Amino acid sequence: MSKAKIIVAGIGPGGADEVTPEVLDAVRQSDVIIGYKYYFQFVEPYLRPGTICIDTGMKKERERAEEAFAQAEEGRTVCVISSGDAGIYGMAPLIWEMQRERGGDLGIEVLPGISAFQKAASLLGAPIGHDLCLISLSDLMTPWETIERRIVAAATADFITAVYNPRSHGRYWQLYRLQEIFLQHRDPSTPVGYVRQAGRGGEQVSLTTLGDFDPEQIDMFTVVLIGNSQSYVHEGKFITPRGYYRGSASGEAKGIGQEIMIESFRTIEKELRNPDIPLGRKWALLHAIHTTADFDMENILQVDEGAVETLYAGFAEGRISTIVTDVTMAASGIRKGALQRLGVEVRCYLSDPRVAEMAAEDGITRTQAGIRLAVAEHPDALFAFGNAPTALMELCEQIRKGAACPSGIIAAPVGFVHVRESKHMVKPFRNIPKLIVEGRKGGSNLAATLVNAILCFNDAEALKPGRDV
Repeated sequence: MSKAKIIVAGIGPGGADEVTPEVLDAVRQSDVIIGYKYYFQFVEPYLRPGTICIDTGMKKERERAEEAFAQAEEGRTVCVISSGDAGIYGMAPLIWEMQRERGGDLGIEVLPGISAFQKAASLLGAPIGHDLCLISLSDLMTPWETIERRIVAAATADFITAVYNPRSHGRYWQLYRLQEIFLQHRDPSTPVGYVRQAGRGGEQVSLTTLGDFDPEQIDMFTVVLIGNSQSYVHEGKFITPRGYYRGSASGEAKGIGQEIMIESFRTIEKELRNPDIPLGRKWALLHAIHTTADFDMENILQVDEGAVETLYAGFAEGRISTIVTDVTMAASGIRKGALQRLGVEVRCYLSDPRVAEMAAEDGITRTQAGIRLAVAEHPDALFAFGNAPTALMELCEQIRKGAACPSGIIAAPVGFVHVRESKHMVKPFRNIPKLIVEGRKGGSNLAATLVNAILCFNDAEALKPGRDV
């Protein structure tokens, strides 16, 4: 190794076995070792007799760099040590900046090391299997406004995020702010891992969620890793799939369609004027807006208190086994996977041979006739209307006669004649759980999506729609 040069070496996170052979060779052959005094314990066993050791306290990076140049300019080989990788929040950038500032041509060599976030990741499982970014919360050399913009960018872009310098005695609130920002863009169940003293004595490995994460457990010796929307926990390990597999910890497949739907729901939730509404109503509202791209649904979708929750429980417990729709288009939009999972049948009587005959004999519409037949065979079904106001009016008449006792009603017929009136007619039945789209708006697609919201209500709390997409 030639004299008169500066080697900037990453000595890894702290374990003796994690210093690369290349770095150990550099340490052995250097005339001078310069670094933060805490790190000397990791290289002292490898120093040759007579090596000059110059240690400094924390926040003395510039002084270390100046000393390195002074020693090298006297013809010595100088090794400047940094923990982890010298190029990641380490001494390498400062040495190169000072070289440019001084206008010299001294030889500089940078040797990589295992970074703290890499060591932490290996201890947690495999959390950094996809696109990731590193953010330091230290605002000593970077304005907080800049740091916060980067936090927002990482959170919104779904990056796996490693957090350096997360907390210190004087820097106590920044990590709370980072958590607040991430919770605006990530599910509270997102895995979060943190490792204290990675690779050193007293190593501590912890795994939690974004919602339960407690910044008070973190100090300056800790690295925090936040997962992305695909991350999960399996057998106590934090995993982020690279993309070859789309499995979750439960073994259920998550396809591209569901991923898009999840992201859409998160976007809609952020744009709601009033997101602080009961979960059942919010779940139905998110489905309605997702289907129609119409935020007026906030004004016109009326959901009886506890209606979604009650109806889902009825399906899950087997008390409701049939859904009746006014038209076949509404029936076709109800997800087959959810129906199979819950053992539910969907019936639409519009194509029943008896309908045309009854409609002609009684002078009613075919959809009215279909509802009369449905009531005779399934009086306690969930009835969903997305097209025909006359069909909804017929159900109301059958309820008043005592012939029908629906488990629930979804009232979303669309049009200009009798539409508003049909929806008003259903409101007096206060003991029947109802979802009503007020006014002229509605449609078969809207009726179907409200049924789907009920059938998958158990996904609402995690805000993970579309398992059957």
